[in-house]
Amino acid sequence: MINVGQINHLKIDRQTDFGYFLDAADYGSVLLPKNLVKTPLKVGESVDAMLYFDSDNQLCATCEEPIAQVGQWGLMKVVGVNATGAFVDWGIKAKDLLIPFSEQRRRFAEGQTVLVYVYTDKASGRIVGTTKFNKLLDKTPATYENNQKVSIVIAEKSDLGYKAIVEGTHWGMIFTSDVFGKLFIGKTLSAYIKDVRDDGKITLSLQKMGVAKFDELSERILDLLNKKDGYLPISDKSSPEAIFDLFRTSKGTFKKSIGTLYKARKITIERDGIRLTDSE
Repeated sequence: MINVGQINHLKIDRQTDFGYFLDAADYGSVLLPKNLVKTPLKVGESVDAMLYFDSDNQLCATCEEPIAQVGQWGLMKVVGVNATGAFVDWGIKAKDLLIPFSEQRRRFAEGQTVLVYVYTDKASGRIVGTTKFNKLLDKTPATYENNQKVSIVIAEKSDLGYKAIVEGTHWGMIFTSDVFGKLFIGKTLSAYIKDVRDDGKITLSLQKMGVAKFDELSERILDLLNKKDGYLPISDKSSPEAIFDLFRTSKGTFKKSIGTLYKARKITIERDGIRLTDSE
């Protein structure tokens, strides 16, 4: 199936001096300009190409990878504004992405960076963007389980913490008390379901909760110790930043994990590091 606004694996039908024509099934042959190809191609080969409509509403192909395809979110820079709306750079040099005024939660100015959802407008068939995420999310009941691992996109910062898009279908919140490491709008990462309230609102955690969290981290600590000849120059006295850089976890969680390992006589805790015991 050919999907306009997404990357497709297409066969090269024929070659000309200015490019390659790709077999796009019901859409016919689509030109892939030679200047958009990094290495020469041959007739009969297949290539991954993004399909989009140009300013004349003609279907085109490019080997450029967009910041976000249709059905995805991406962080994009506003490169122009006119009477129609705002135009953002979505990674396709020949075609900026339009965010119509009707799809903007607030008016944008050139130079701003905004999180955009890319979709195909059913009425016009055009590929456009929107920042009105509420119409896309929370349309189905949230059936997640506590501690379930999910994919999220950081969407907004508030006084309470960060709002995130969960699995592309629901809103979630990471409260300030659960934030560690560097978060920014548009960042995609894994998180865990902390709670789904009766009203459907979702609370997120950046790390597993309870015993399961410490078990997983403990295994990672032991694994790294084994790879580093039994010693790591990091301890409960290390900075939160150093601990996060190494294990992507908070200092509090790290201290609990090495405490558990210490009580189990798996490690010894020294002034400037931790060491595997002889039994390990």
